Amino acid sequence: MGAEGHRYGHGRAARVWALLVCAGFVLAGCASMPDSGDVEQVRATKGADSQVRVYAVPPRDGARPQEIVDGFLEAMTSDDPGYATARKYLTEQWTGKWRPEALTTVLTEAPESSVPPGSEEGEELTYALSGELIATVDRHEYKSVVPAQYGGALRLVRQNTADGKGREWRIDAAPQGLVLGESDFLRNHLSVNKYYWASGQNTVVADPVYIRQRQDPMTRMDPAAQAVSALFEGPAHWLAPVVDSPLPAGAGLKKGTTSLTPDDQGELRVPLNDRASNIGGTLCKRLATQMLLTLRELAAPRVEQVRLQRADGSPLCVLTADQADAYALERQSPSSNVYFVDSDHRMAVVGTKPKTVDETEVRGPFGDGQLKIGTVAVARGLHRAAAVSQDGRFLYAASIVSDEPLAAPLARSDAPLAADRFSAPAWDRNDLWVADRDPADPRLLRFTGGKGPAQPVAVEGLDGARIESLRVSADGVRMALLLSEDGKSTLEIGRVERRTDADGTTTVSVVELRAAAPRLESVTALSWAGPSRLVVVGKETGGVQQVRYVQTDGSLTPAGGLPGLNKVSAVAATEDEEQLLVAVSDDGLVRLMPNANWQTMVEKGTWPVYPG
Repeated sequence: MGAEGHRYGHGRAARVWALLVCAGFVLAGCASMPDSGDVEQVRATKGADSQVRVYAVPPRDGARPQEIVDGFLEAMTSDDPGYATARKYLTEQWTGKWRPEALTTVLTEAPESSVPPGSEEGEELTYALSGELIATVDRHEYKSVVPAQYGGALRLVRQNTADGKGREWRIDAAPQGLVLGESDFLRNHLSVNKYYWASGQNTVVADPVYIRQRQDPMTRMDPAAQAVSALFEGPAHWLAPVVDSPLPAGAGLKKGTTSLTPDDQGELRVPLNDRASNIGGTLCKRLATQMLLTLRELAAPRVEQVRLQRADGSPLCVLTADQADAYALERQSPSSNVYFVDSDHRMAVVGTKPKTVDETEVRGPFGDGQLKIGTVAVARGLHRAAAVSQDGRFLYAASIVSDEPLAAPLARSDAPLAADRFSAPAWDRNDLWVADRDPADPRLLRFTGGKGPAQPVAVEGLDGARIESLRVSADGVRMALLLSEDGKSTLEIGRVERRTDADGTTTVSVVELRAAAPRLESVTALSWAGPSRLVVVGKETGGVQQVRYVQTDGSLTPAGGLPGLNKVSAVAATEDEEQLLVAVSDDGLVRLMPNANWQTMVEKGTWPVYPG
């Protein structure tokens, strides 16, 4: 056996075949399944297509070692119940030890397999697996990493056939869990937001997870049952300190529930187990809210109402989708207005007609020219805004719906250079934030309700990096930070923790920074663009600048790349994914129209923002 490397699906002994199928609902032009003709081989890892089904094929009699390796690796990419076919490539002993549900390892491409040079086919062979590791998935939670070399191994041995007349190669040791290329992972999985209640607040926080697009091979649950089951597992460890999950230990779906389907009126009945059967009315309603918001992430049929049931089938509570939406901030977008800084350094609003400015929308010192503005942010209430002066030295807050003189600044930066002074301001649901980039005294500042005095906020784990820009999620518990150090820029997500002492003093800190876009070499601009999604301007190693969507867990969405745009310096979006994406480029202030390209809104303008 030579040392030639193999990527499964490309070797001469590929054992898995795929057929195109209609995915879950009737698509226009989707033909019926042919019942004759040849089966066509589908090359793995060439793009995620949820309409492609991979069907595992068992090993043929007398299969060579490379065929066994290729067949096993490809069988892991199928929806085969219990991975029964993949187990046919294993020895009886290892079949009992292998746990495909233990962990999913995600590589940029399908794993390469190779045998050390000079290996002979005796009674045992070890194949090395290699590739570029980008993430692991544990309990549905996607954990991205800075791309690194992956190393694994498959040990093959000869074993007697069932009839005792021959010997066949089988795998006697393999990595626990699944090892998949990214496109195979995305073909089989769907990113869904679970929702939990923000601690001490009457609003929810998105917690992204990945579930199977179709039935889960191990649990046989459909996507809706998987999503609800994942909700009962509780929030991700990283998010848990800032959300509430007060359900009784062991609460979950009634045993044996594998499918959740709404009826013709859109009502979904959810049977709960004994541990969840006695939750009170208020808690039941809160759980129903979490379920409805989680299930709306799935495709049709839309759930219009959930009815939670005890284990014996008796009703617990009922909640409608409209009632649940009242707690989702992205469904409460205050305005579709796009604010920006015009060529005279005043705050303005894009007009309803292309290339026009509505000069009546912004009153007060930010709109009448009392202050030369560099960057702005608008509070969700639409009555107030914050602005950093053109030279970056002062931060102000003022009304934008009434005429008033310019008040004293909220804060001052003493950095000698404008580039080292205040970042652009940002609002969460209630408070105003800004970073002072002064090398002599770098600070993250918070202003309760948008008013002074300034409250310094500690950021854990900066380790010498400087905050260049920041955006806070509307729920106020997650902060996206653009950091720079030694000429490199990275995007990190931090958890915003608030602790109240016995005397009523609230201390706020940003902790547990984690990479939000580890595969991008640099990031230069960002904005929240969904409950758990960001839009960023950046580039991969050796690549060109691009605008794309990334999940807060670090995963790149399958359709993350957006139409090209030259020299983008700023982007703006909202948690409401139906709002248009806006950017600043060589073409001025532009917006991305649905199913179209970028369109110029205003030819001269900078720093576009939506409210909040």
